[in-house]
Formats: sequence, C-alpha cells, structure tokens
Amino acid sequence: MAPYIWAMTEISVLDLAPIVEGGDAGAALRNSLDLAQHAERLGLRRFWMAEHHNMPGVASAATSTALAFVGAGTSTIRIGSGGVMLPNHAPLVVAEQFGTLAALYPGRIDLGLGRAPGTDMQTAQALRRTLAGGADRFPQDVVELLRYLQPAVPGQAVRAVPGAGADMQVWLLGSSTFGAQLAAILGLPYAFASHFAPAEMTRAAAIYREQFQPSERLAQPYLMFGLNVVAGETDAEAQWLASSLRQAFVALRAGRPGPLPPPVNDLDSRLDAETRAMLAHTFSEAIVGSPATVESRLADFVRRTGADEIMVSTSVFDHAARLRSFEIVAEASRSIAIARSVSPVS
Repeated sequence: MAPYIWAMTEISVLDLAPIVEGGDAGAALRNSLDLAQHAERLGLRRFWMAEHHNMPGVASAATSTALAFVGAGTSTIRIGSGGVMLPNHAPLVVAEQFGTLAALYPGRIDLGLGRAPGTDMQTAQALRRTLAGGADRFPQDVVELLRYLQPAVPGQAVRAVPGAGADMQVWLLGSSTFGAQLAAILGLPYAFASHFAPAEMTRAAAIYREQFQPSERLAQPYLMFGLNVVAGETDAEAQWLASSLRQAFVALRAGRPGPLPPPVNDLDSRLDAETRAMLAHTFSEAIVGSPATVESRLADFVRRTGADEIMVSTSVFDHAARLRSFEIVAEASRSIAIARSVSPVS
C-alpha cells in the first residue's frame, strides 16, 4: 500500500458552457473562456468541458473546438473533455482531434472518455447514423483509441496524424461500477459523476481502488469525483443561486430541456413531493452555502471519499456570481489537507 501523506486535494472545473435564458451560444463560450482564465489565476488544476447534444442550455457540443478556443486564451491550466462520448465517434477521429489539441497546447491536454451518448436516442442516431454497437463496444473502442495514441511503429497501416505519441492524459468517466472496473483493468485515472449520479459513488470508488492494475500510464489509482458546488456570501444567497440548476434539472427530467433559467425564491413550494424527492436524491452530495458551509462540507466530502481531485460544476445564471463561487471554493480548498495516498498523475 502506498504511504499516506498530508496533501491538498486538487480542485478543477467542469464547465457545460451554460446558455442562459436571453443569452446565446457565443456569449456562453466567451464566458467559458473567462471562467477558464479565472480558474487559471486561482491556481485550479484543470478546466474540462462536456459533450452534450440537442440541449438548448449547453454550448459545448463540439467539445474539441470549444477547447481549442479556451486553450488559445489560457497558458498553464490543463484543459480537456469531461467528457467526449466515445460511442458518438470513431476512435481515430477522437485521436486526431485531441492529438491536434496536444500539438497546439503540449503538456496541457486531458482526454476524458464517457460511455453514454450525452443525449437522447433519436439524437444519438442522428449523430452516428446507426446505433449498432454503441455503448456495448465501449471497451474495445477505448483500447483502439489508446493504440492510436501510442507512438507509431514501422508498417502501421493506420496512424493518427496528429495523435500518435501525443502528450496527453486519458481518463475514463462513469456513473456506475462498469466504468470503475474498466478504468481499473486498463490502469487509467477515473472520474466518477457524483454530481448527478451519487447512488453508486462509494461502491464504484471501492471497486476501482481494489481492482486497479498499474499501467504505463498510471502506477496507482487516481480518483476524481464530480461535485455540484454553489457558493455565495450567505447560505440563503447560495440556495437562491442554486435554484437555477434545480429548475433546469426538473425541466430535463420532464423532457423539456432549455436554457438555464434565472433563480427564484421558494422553489420547493412550487414542486410536488415526488419532484422534491428526486432532486434531494440527485443532489444529495451537492454543496450549497456560504464560505464556512462550503469549507466544512468540502472537507467532509474529501474525508469520506479520499478524493485525489474534485471536479466542481457550478451552473449559476449570473456569470459574475459563478466566478465568485469558484473564488470561495478555491479559498476553502486551501484550508483542507487530508491524509491520502498521492498518485503521480500531473
């Protein structure tokens, strides 16, 4: 077992490039760049964007293109996908896209791979033309992609140019034990989606750590958790800001996805008991509150999970309030040092 030392859990950013009511995709992507620059100044570790399709409130569908824009406006923060939904793409195309990013921004690129389509089935079919294979081929597609990212060898018939031998980290993402097992078998870092699927968080983490097999890419397990965090100057302000995400999630579950709505007061009074229970379950790990609340609950989450890293998602209607929320999270994280094993992931 690796020795335990006192170390600060890394904090990173997951951005969905939210399109707010009254806004547009251009403004959302410019806000994403501004947030990435803000995160870089705060000393946060990574800035990831997520692939979603047919979602009126998300501007990051063309994830590699959005990341190229963010990369051009930043200089030190790692940038990557959280994630690319691999069933939507041929592995060679992903290797070339992220190989291009690695050529432009060497030493800064993360490729996070997900098994879900990131959309509804009708849209998934429009993306792929066929649903044959799909998620069932995910393990084989990951292995094929990893081969394209290896240095090319003489006689290799198909090469990723750019991509072969690219300097990037490859991550697996998941919301169940399946991804945890695959990441462990392949010896890859693993990011669990506890920000929207907390039910299997503890079990998936245990499986990943117990079954991890060292690889050329990673000597020991490295585990990241997604976490919704909305911070304000007071608990009441943070709860008010967080009502935008909760409204958006209710609309999504009802099959009516739309732009991120402005916050409202007393949202619970407008919802039925079943919907309130659904939100309570989905956001059971979410941290919403003042600086003191955020620090206390963040420390508790790290103690319970032993997280090597936390990927913070903050969907807030007002961009300035979102920037301030990340300032509060960064300040809180500096006060948290938890005894855990430290892996060599950079």
